Amino acid sequence: MSLTQDLQETYINFKETAPEAVLNTLGSGVQELKNVFDPSKTIQVGQGFPSFELKDATGKLVSKDALLEDGALLISFYRGEWCPFCNLELRALQKRLPEFKAKGVSLVAISPQLPDNSISTVEKHELQFTVLSDVENKLARQLGIVWSQPDTFRPLFQGLGVDWQKLYGNENLEVPIPATFLVDKDGVVRNMFLDPDYTKRLDPETALEWATKL
Repeated sequence: MSLTQDLQETYINFKETAPEAVLNTLGSGVQELKNVFDPSKTIQVGQGFPSFELKDATGKLVSKDALLEDGALLISFYRGEWCPFCNLELRALQKRLPEFKAKGVSLVAISPQLPDNSISTVEKHELQFTVLSDVENKLARQLGIVWSQPDTFRPLFQGLGVDWQKLYGNENLEVPIPATFLVDKDGVVRNMFLDPDYTKRLDPETALEWATKL
C-alpha cells in the first residue's frame, strides 16, 4: 500500500471514530488556513534553500552545507510525534531509504520538537536518516510555511495527552505546514510539495521520480 493510500485510510478511520465536535473544530481550523495561505509567499522552485544549523536527535549541530557534501537532500517538515499522518510519512520514507541513497539523495526530517523528543521519534520508528529540531520554527518561518494553529485546538491536544510545553518548549501551537523539498547538491530547490491540508503528504514514489531527474 502506498503512503497516499495509508493516509487516506487513516483519515477515513479517524472520521469514523472521532467525536463530531473534534472533527468540526479541526475542519474549521484547516479551512481557515486554506483561506489565508498564499503559496506565492513561500520559498519557490529555483531559489536557494536557506542556510541552517540545527540540532539532531542527539543534540549535535548539523548544517545544510555539511549535509550537501554527500549530495542532494530531500527535506520533509513534519509537525510532531503526536501526528499519525507525520508518523506514516516518516515510516514510508524509511522504507524507501535504500532507493534514495542509490540516487545520491539524503533524507532529512525536520520538526519544531525539542531534540530530546526527536530522539524518541527516531527510536520509535527506527529511522536511519537525519532528524533535526527547528525549535521555534525559525527555518520554517524563513520558508513561509509556519501555521499558528487556533486556540480552539488547545483542548484537543490536552485531550490527547500532548504536553506542548514539554514537546516544543513553548505554548504557541505553531507547527510547520507539512512540506517536502528536493534540494540539489548546489543547494537549489528543484521540486517542492506543500499542502495546507495536514492529511496530504508527498508520496515517496513521486519523490524518487524527482530524484531520477536530477
